[in-house]
Amino acid sequence: MPKVGLADLPLHGGSAPRWLFERMVKLASAIADVMIIEYDSKEIIRRLADPFWFQAFSCVLGFDWHSSGTTTVTCGALKEALKTSDEICIAGGKGKRSTEAPNEIKAWADCHEMSPDLEARMIYASRMSAKIDNVAVQDGHELYHHTFVCDRRGNWTVVQQGMNQEKGYARRYHWYSGELREFVEEPHTAILGIEANKVLDMTSRKSGESRKISVDLVNEGTDRLKREIVFIGEGQSSITEWAGERILRLSMPRSINWEALREAYEFHPTNYEELLSIKGIGPSTVRALALIGELIYGAEPSWKDPVKFSFAVGGKDGVPFPVDRKSMDESIQLLIDGVEQAKIGEREKLDALKRLRRFVPHDFDAI
Repeated sequence: MPKVGLADLPLHGGSAPRWLFERMVKLASAIADVMIIEYDSKEIIRRLADPFWFQAFSCVLGFDWHSSGTTTVTCGALKEALKTSDEICIAGGKGKRSTEAPNEIKAWADCHEMSPDLEARMIYASRMSAKIDNVAVQDGHELYHHTFVCDRRGNWTVVQQGMNQEKGYARRYHWYSGELREFVEEPHTAILGIEANKVLDMTSRKSGESRKISVDLVNEGTDRLKREIVFIGEGQSSITEWAGERILRLSMPRSINWEALREAYEFHPTNYEELLSIKGIGPSTVRALALIGELIYGAEPSWKDPVKFSFAVGGKDGVPFPVDRKSMDESIQLLIDGVEQAKIGEREKLDALKRLRRFVPHDFDAI
């Protein structure tokens, strides 16, 4: 299940003023109503997975595009706007609210005749997407925001955000069910962000052998793993000479959850997704398994940040770049139609369109 986008945004303290948030809720509700009538719930879900559309939508609602609050406030406003919707469920949020996503999904599903199987799949998708962005993609950002959006037909998207305290940036991750393949291999289809160094990406296709070795190691038991770690420690000097700079990024974590590894051995996962789904298998354990797999078995994981897009500067401030022009035009037109047909005042419509005008490239003439 490909992740559709990722964005890096500077951390801004404080919160949106109440008057602004209320205005955002009103406009979000009006635009969403138009989209559901003109298209369907799937279209809103699909668009929220597009980082460009999400950014433009936030701009139309009136929030500063270039801050970490873009994610949290926009998702919060949309959740409030659709809290009584029979078409779309929005669960989770910032901080402790993020952990409520499974319960909120269940509550909505029970009230809207969603089958137990589909409900379980939605809850699993919520939990697994968060687990992967925290554990399998180790880019220095710890998740603190998770919003899950779904409908009764099982279409869903995730918009979640991680924080890098050291650099003062937040990174946004978008997931979408529409092109579902696997949770653990090449989930990104359009990633927006600032490229980082030394990112362990176990979801990369290049990490396929490393994932396989990790599962094999777990299924051989903790005694074998401990022997491998001792072997690495004893051969550290020769390994350093052989591996060069590689050893700098593959330093053995100080803490490994041996209890979780024992439970994993008893569970006997058949693939990497099953391994990650086990409670207690966290970043350090994943990293340790990758280290053993590379230094002893030669299964090198990917150390390339899975970022594909970055923010442009200069004349196209606010626009994720590069952007497919046709897709961008469609996204903007969709928002224009939504604003123009929304049941709001003419002054509010004009203000919303002006905000969108400031967001898009100067050579876009449709507004």
